[in-house]
Amino acid sequence: MKKLAIFFLLVVLFSSCNTIKYVKENELLLTKNIVYVDSVKNSNQNITELLMQRPNAKALGVPLSLHFYNLGNPKGSKTPTQWGKRNPNTYSFFKNNFSEKQSISIAKMFIGFNRWFLNSGEAPIVINDYKTKKTITNLNTYFLTEGYFRSKVTSKKDTIDHKKGTISYHVTKGKPSFLDSIQTKISSPVLDALYKESKHNSFLKSGEQYKDANFIKEANRLVKLFRNKGVYHFNENYISFDNDTLKDYQKTSVDINISDRIIPFKIQKIKKINVYTDYTYNKRDSIHKDSVLHKGVNFYAHNKLKYNPKYLSQSLFIKPNDVYNDIARNLTRTHLRGLKNFKSTSIRYNELNDHELEANVFLTPIEKYTLGLETELSRSNIREFDVSLKFSLTNRNAFKGAEIFKLSTFGSYFNSNNGFGWEIGTDLSLEVPRFMIPFGLSKLVPKRMFPKTKFFVGGGVQKNIGLDNQNFTFGLDYKWSYSKNKSIQIELFNTQYIRNFNVDNYFNIYSSEYAKLKEVATANPTYILPDNKPSNSSSILQFIQNVRQDAFFSTTNPIEYQNNLNIYNRYNIITSDFLIPEIAYSFIYNNQESPKDPTFSFFKIRVANSGNIMGLLSDQTNNRSQKTVFKIPVAQYFKTDIEYKKYWNLGNNTVLAHRTFLGAIMTYDNSSIPFSRSYFAGGSNDIRAWRTYDLGPGTRQPGLEYNIGSLKFLSSFEYRFNVIGSLKGALFADAGNIWDITNSSFIDDKAKFDSVKSITDIALGAGFGIRYDFKFLIARLDLGFKIHEPYLSNNDRWLQNFNLSSSVLNIGINYPF
Repeated sequence: MKKLAIFFLLVVLFSSCNTIKYVKENELLLTKNIVYVDSVKNSNQNITELLMQRPNAKALGVPLSLHFYNLGNPKGSKTPTQWGKRNPNTYSFFKNNFSEKQSISIAKMFIGFNRWFLNSGEAPIVINDYKTKKTITNLNTYFLTEGYFRSKVTSKKDTIDHKKGTISYHVTKGKPSFLDSIQTKISSPVLDALYKESKHNSFLKSGEQYKDANFIKEANRLVKLFRNKGVYHFNENYISFDNDTLKDYQKTSVDINISDRIIPFKIQKIKKINVYTDYTYNKRDSIHKDSVLHKGVNFYAHNKLKYNPKYLSQSLFIKPNDVYNDIARNLTRTHLRGLKNFKSTSIRYNELNDHELEANVFLTPIEKYTLGLETELSRSNIREFDVSLKFSLTNRNAFKGAEIFKLSTFGSYFNSNNGFGWEIGTDLSLEVPRFMIPFGLSKLVPKRMFPKTKFFVGGGVQKNIGLDNQNFTFGLDYKWSYSKNKSIQIELFNTQYIRNFNVDNYFNIYSSEYAKLKEVATANPTYILPDNKPSNSSSILQFIQNVRQDAFFSTTNPIEYQNNLNIYNRYNIITSDFLIPEIAYSFIYNNQESPKDPTFSFFKIRVANSGNIMGLLSDQTNNRSQKTVFKIPVAQYFKTDIEYKKYWNLGNNTVLAHRTFLGAIMTYDNSSIPFSRSYFAGGSNDIRAWRTYDLGPGTRQPGLEYNIGSLKFLSSFEYRFNVIGSLKGALFADAGNIWDITNSSFIDDKAKFDSVKSITDIALGAGFGIRYDFKFLIARLDLGFKIHEPYLSNNDRWLQNFNLSSSVLNIGINYPF
């Protein structure tokens, strides 16, 4: 706690640094802008963006970048000679005791430090009268565009402290203008007929308030209307608006003028389509030796045609004899890029005559084969030394239909607590840019929705790690974009087979559970627990069974008895072989316009079922009455995951991010939940004040190495801000927990979610983090502190371990959500 207090003290001291260190006597540091619209304070983003100067960026109210700038000196030395004159004693010391060259090096070092402080920080923003006048002009212009033709804007500069000031802008809007009569003057008969058909969709309507934005929308609507109706040559230059407010400024008469070309506009059709499948600029004039005509489309290649026209044509929404339209052109370009087979795609049109066009599609392929090689050297508390190698091969256009085939193999060799071990595995996947589905069902999803089919298969083997696990997976996925922001995924036959070779090694691996059993043996000396962890766990299991059947012990020592049940339950889950035949449906909504868009929402729901069909087909069971196939237990469950994320841009490079997750899994027919499908809490992307698997379920005390549950709730808020240059900062708060909802007899009451009261079992952690943006990835360090610990007694749950010694440091790559 003392260290934490020192940290906050340093923050306070740093924030109290002299912000006006480099502000001149006749200048004022801008501390605040205030805009009043009709005497009411206004912080609308559309208005604040018009302000030509804003105060220095702040993080949590502290101008860190300004303080960093002030560590330098804008009037500092620019050359070693200047630095030597300003620091003669230091310069002479190094010159006399070492050499002239050493003195120059020292001077350059200090000059470099000074330059770094200045470049990484932000110079003080002082009030500039010219920019104030420019802001007044911007505000006047803005309210003119909103229809306030008699608006007035004034400004006032106030000194609030020595060398510090604020600027207030006062806007009087006046009365707005409304649209009166709207007339059209369209020279082209073709355009006039198209306009009349869609006049009801106009953004300009009599009686509505004048707004420039509606004129822009109307111009864009007309361009889209005419071009998507076959008028290829039309653009916004043919549109003009005449507005008349001379008679009454509160009423605006509008004339919409649309001129014709020297060669009159006509509706044009696509007569010919050419697709150049291996276009390069250097070979643009070379002869194409191979060509194919498929459904009226010509496909060309300089050598041999490598793409099957039947499949490549499915990405062409431009059709012979169709009327030209921008929608088909843009959809074709987007679809071709989505194939991930081409470096560039270009669509150009040639005019054959006044009513026919030729479309030329130029495609430059990416290299067919791409090799990848990754190596990693690491160390952890389980693996003292670990070296891994991953090799991958990507084959594009694998079967001449723009398919993407990927092969990856991986292996690692390590020294663990149990000696040397190894791990190897292979994954194969094939992504097809269309639906591979029988009975003509592919027609249910139009190709404009970018349907994709993915086949995958993989497997891996571990030796001398955990229980020497072997796993095998295979599956089939269908995915398509229902709209711009919505996508759907159906996972069929997403099957995983898990087999454990070395079950007898369980208590060697999970030593904390063996330590718990020692506590049980101490409380109940009637049964003997082996002193040394044996290679064969049968004697330990016999001890567990004896304690489990001891009704008297359950009454006299309920905590130790329940720990014994917990360990037995986890032993059964982790050591069990499983066949997991899962079918899942996912719906995703994401309105993010681009990766750099800071304000957007994300929603995902995934509903999955495992073992329903296979359970109906199988009539075999094991000694625990679980359905089996080839004596392998079939995992049977329903699982639902719901995730919501929201991001708000707060300005000045600050973002507030939120995530909420809710997931539940329910078993049936006596099935257990596979360990790989269970929920856990804690870790760098979860509740960061606890380590991975360290929290829950419910109010159960931490202590086991892996704590899992069948119900999970998580909610996080994170405030992200810039610190200096590429260094970012964050404050976060995470809340959540896991519970058990299986009603298993092995689970103690503390772990169960049995009523609304269980919501009070939510853990709460908070902390701060630093991140460094390397452009290609973000390195992240988060320090989480425990605020509410649900497993403690009611009086001790809050801030009991809110200190550095109990905090958790998380290392991660990229943002946690």
